[in-house]
Amino acid sequence: MKRFAFLFAAAVVATSPIAVPAIAAPTTDYAVGAQYDTTHVYVPQDQFDTFVASFVATFGGTTSKQGEFQVTPTKSLTKSQLVLTPAGTVSVFGFKTPIPVPFGDERTGYLVTDLDAAVKSARSHGAVRRLETFPDPIGRDSVIQWPGGVNMQLYWHTAKPSYAPLQAVPENRVYLTADAADSFLKGWTGFAHAKVIADDKAADGSEIGEPGKTIRRVALTSGYGKMVVYVSDGQLPWPYGRDMTGYAVSDLSATLTKASAAGVETLVAPYTTGKRQTVIVRFPGGYIAEIHSDKVG
Repeated sequence: MKRFAFLFAAAVVATSPIAVPAIAAPTTDYAVGAQYDTTHVYVPQDQFDTFVASFVATFGGTTSKQGEFQVTPTKSLTKSQLVLTPAGTVSVFGFKTPIPVPFGDERTGYLVTDLDAAVKSARSHGAVRRLETFPDPIGRDSVIQWPGGVNMQLYWHTAKPSYAPLQAVPENRVYLTADAADSFLKGWTGFAHAKVIADDKAADGSEIGEPGKTIRRVALTSGYGKMVVYVSDGQLPWPYGRDMTGYAVSDLSATLTKASAAGVETLVAPYTTGKRQTVIVRFPGGYIAEIHSDKVG
């Protein structure tokens, strides 16, 4: 009897389907392209035109028609204009009224193919909504926050825009402490389908104004463009951490000459790190940015 029971059990195992662990389906990539991803620049409305002129003088490019709009779900009014340059695009806002929360905290705006689905995906990867999706004059928007307080806008246009590809894709520069870095990187790579290009856990802290210290620098790329994440003790000297975007140019010296002539102030003098020469500048209106060239000289 025992032998029969053993053979029966063996036969059941041999003929039963083998259990296969479930594999999560890959999430959809909602990115459209780096030329549609903009740094949000808030400037005093009386310095709006001066900033736009200085940015175009520095990087070249064109602008959209300037207008005045309510771009928030609550009552407000801002000057608004898009500046499209070969080195990156900025959305400029010069509010004529107080700025409603949470606007002014978002660092970038990313165009997506499906806003509701993209927001749902971001939330599933650890982001939270700063406010619920709302309509604007040309589409729909949502503002989300990732671990570490990284705020960004996701948006969708009613009429599909068409912009030329960038000559150089800018870097979204994110500064975090170790408390949030891994959670942010896990969430962003999952949502954005981002690839880690380099993860240097012993980078020179002088790159972010902390000489003598070791930091972690993670470089990523995705359909939303480039990103560099600096992980440090957070004890950053000014202006580091205020620079949201890094712009790549072919000739840093020539770019700085044009920038200076347009009223742009150099905050951190050019210095070399690795194969890159880099500088931090402040445009009229207060916008702080990093500019770099991979060709030293």
